[in-house]
Amino acid sequence: MPFVRRPRGGLRLAALALTAFALQTDDFVIVGVLPSIAHDLSVGEAEAGQLVTVFSVICAVIAPAAAVATASWSRRRLLTGGMLVFCAANLAVPFAASYPALMALRVLAALAAAVVLPTVFAVTAALSAPERQGRDLATVMAGLTGAVVAGVPLGTWVGAALGWQATFVTGGLLGLASLAFLRAAVPDTAPPPAAGLGERLSLLARPAVLCVLLAAVAAVLGNLMIQTYLAPFLDDVAGVTPSGLGGLLVLTGIAGVAGGRLSGTLVDRFGPVRTFALAVAAFTAAMAGLAAAWSLRPAHLAFVLPLLLVWSAAAWAVPPPVQTRVLALAGAETGPQALALSSSAVYVGASLGAGLGGWLLGTLGPGSLPLAAAVCALGALGMFGLAGGDTPRSVPENGLGAAGNRGANV
Repeated sequence: MPFVRRPRGGLRLAALALTAFALQTDDFVIVGVLPSIAHDLSVGEAEAGQLVTVFSVICAVIAPAAAVATASWSRRRLLTGGMLVFCAANLAVPFAASYPALMALRVLAALAAAVVLPTVFAVTAALSAPERQGRDLATVMAGLTGAVVAGVPLGTWVGAALGWQATFVTGGLLGLASLAFLRAAVPDTAPPPAAGLGERLSLLARPAVLCVLLAAVAAVLGNLMIQTYLAPFLDDVAGVTPSGLGGLLVLTGIAGVAGGRLSGTLVDRFGPVRTFALAVAAFTAAMAGLAAAWSLRPAHLAFVLPLLLVWSAAAWAVPPPVQTRVLALAGAETGPQALALSSSAVYVGASLGAGLGGWLLGTLGPGSLPLAAAVCALGALGMFGLAGGDTPRSVPENGLGAAGNRGANV
């Protein structure tokens, strides 16, 4: 049997979304307490910043290998074990008296996240009804957006009030809450049929799958060029202060949640290819508007804010069609590996976007960022199109095969 029982879908999705929220908050929250970490551990802020880089790199590299290594495990066992490691790594932070010790705990937390997050989306897809896969994936994806809207500000506030160690303890407690919710609301799912290592890694040899993954890298790269350096860009364009930026981030985060939800509905109705194209069109239009605002600076915030809302909604509309298309192309036996590769593509794009955006900012100035982001988005659309058109839905025959062909129709 593919699963033992089917609880109410709303509770199941809430548990999975909370887990995604906990993992993503843990990745981002360090940014808000970096100065305190650097001061207490007697390292520079740049060195402390490597705690963020290491987390992302490990998730990008380990996720596909972990998906292969744990392919025969039950999903419930995998989620439970991974979250226990994640919680332990965070709850142990107050005992880390040195930078190397803290780095080791961050590596451990990243390894757990690399295992759990792709599994969260694989379980979501496996338990989704065929006509709801896009919406269900978007619902769980809202947990990632929520980390930006609520998780990071909460962690920063806790760190300011109780010390940076308390930020990680809070993350560990949040992980324990999500684990309890998972155990209560999410049933077990059978692993996909056994396959050899070569067969499982052969996904990268499929041109269509590779094109979709490269499209994800390009789309995230373009988005992170703007997101990482939003503060200096908005300061230059509209004189936005750090205090004003906080409010804008909350608004754009809410727009991101709405964009992701709408994207999931559109995937179910029109297919991932058309939805991806619409998201890219909206993103490119927002980037063109931001480039115009920069050329006409100083621009009024009333002109810039709608562009920021469209940007965020479009950026968060990208993951549902990417995940759905990768699952449809991968098929039943390699669904978890496909989602792990998709997760890696996101982390690779994020790392490249931050690096390339920094170079452009220093070389050509803030005005180059939206133009470069638009070019990346159009390149992503081209790669996504090379993967081929949407395919009809078909009824899966086993286990995670439900994820293999759902949500990919016109």
